[in-house]
Amino acid sequence: MGSVPTVGSVPADRLRLRRAGIALEAVTLAWNVVGVVLLAILAWRSGSVALLGFGLDSLIEIGASTVVIWELTGADERRQRLGLRLIGVAFALLAVYLLVQAVVALAAGHRATPLPGGIWWTALTALTMLLLAFGKNRVGRALQNPVLLTEGRVTLVDAILAASVLTGIVLNALFGWWWADPIAGLVIVFYAVREAVHALHG
Repeated sequence: MGSVPTVGSVPADRLRLRRAGIALEAVTLAWNVVGVVLLAILAWRSGSVALLGFGLDSLIEIGASTVVIWELTGADERRQRLGLRLIGVAFALLAVYLLVQAVVALAAGHRATPLPGGIWWTALTALTMLLLAFGKNRVGRALQNPVLLTEGRVTLVDAILAASVLTGIVLNALFGWWWADPIAGLVIVFYAVREAVHALHG
């Protein structure tokens, strides 16, 4: 039987999979860097709690992708544990912030102004993140890497949240249901808590 090709001390297949994982995270990182800037502008112009929350979620995703790239460039158990904790803490902070924002908006009867830009960006993000999550799941399973798999679930949550925010904006635009926007923000809180617990418990 032939030996498995290696590069240094790393099997060639694992090296290829790591590079694929890093490439997926780099695309996620670039998308969310653009998203943070765009969503900040859209949230400021529309007064949308959901868009603000989604922008913060994109900021968390930037941090999570950076952690995964760092972990994949020198994977060991210590890095994996620290990576999972960092992702979990970030989501816990996001949940607290969004809960306060959504409750205040509902109590004050704050009405966001729907913008076409918010609709298009959230729709595109939902599709893009869904495809990236699928790729990360496949590579993470092949590598048996819990950090990449966890961040893949974060990306899937990002796709779900984009769809949720999109629904809130569309309902507000079509029917004037102003409360749909902060309710979409509360959906983000639910998923942020869920992912924080999952990541912190490994």
